[in-house]
Amino acid sequence: MAKGSGRVHGKVALVTGAASGLGAATARVLAREGALVVLSDLSVEAGEAVAHEITLAGGTAIFVRHDVTSEHDWAHVVATAVKTYGRLDVLMNNAGVSGGGHELMTHTLEAWRQILSINLDGVFLGLRHAGPAMAANGGGSIINVSSILGKVGMAGAAAYCASKGGVALLSKAAALEWAPLNIRVNSVHPGFIETPMVSEAIHQSENSNEMKEMIVSRHAMGRMGVPREIADAVLFLASEESSFMTGSELVVDGGYTAQ
Repeated sequence: MAKGSGRVHGKVALVTGAASGLGAATARVLAREGALVVLSDLSVEAGEAVAHEITLAGGTAIFVRHDVTSEHDWAHVVATAVKTYGRLDVLMNNAGVSGGGHELMTHTLEAWRQILSINLDGVFLGLRHAGPAMAANGGGSIINVSSILGKVGMAGAAAYCASKGGVALLSKAAALEWAPLNIRVNSVHPGFIETPMVSEAIHQSENSNEMKEMIVSRHAMGRMGVPREIADAVLFLASEESSFMTGSELVVDGGYTAQ
């Protein structure tokens, strides 16, 4: 990438859950397009490896260990971004857990709270701590990763659906509240994507082959997505190309919700 070029050149971007899957793919794409990237995750070794890979490829990136359910960690990672690069322009609230396989009849409150704390509370804390930093710099773009299961339901995934539906409506409320501050807030709704989290969820099912075939069949395009396809959508929302978008739901699902 030539110096001074790129769709998000010079923007400072924080990507949570960046050690693998959608987060890692997005961190790579943002760096390739000129962003200064702060990667965060609980998986230190994997996260540092992705940041190192980006640096070797000529990008700019650092890694910070980060538990998205911890308010202290959120304050620290945002402060680190501002201290290192001078400001914060983009936040991708991506860290999450799958939370499938919980029948409502036997669902424990402990499991419910654990899923909601990561998938929904973590997004709230991201808004709470990144918002003031963006406002101080004149605005920014926040991309919250929801899901197709934030739009339609799935048996055995009540907590996950509730958390991702919450992310969608939280994004709209934040968008309305922060539009006067020039902070845009949008949600991305991926279909089933070939990531470690999805692969593990399929593997843990009673019949993994049947589960994968069923999932693929639900997508009109006859396949699952790949992380780059979500990363490119996030890049669009992070860039000025989406400057008139806020409070929107960007669905990238191979036709899953079209039927």
